[in-house]
Amino acid sequence: MNWKFIMISVLLLLLVIFTAQNYEVVNISFLFWSFKTSRALIILASLLIGVAVGWIISFTLEQRTR
Repeated sequence: MNWKFIMISVLLLLLVIFTAQNYEVVNISFLFWSFKTSRALIILASLLIGVAVGWIISFTLEQRTR
């Protein structure tokens, strides 16, 4: 078996376990908005926003050093 296939399979399994353990619906309030969504979606969205911000900062600093 290819090691990439094994790594992807393990990560997908961990994602399924994570989602199953965090399926509870929570109420989110921010400024004037309020909505209900899965806790897992909020955690994953926060992770993706953090990765995007880190990537943008890294890209910006790299461009300044050139």
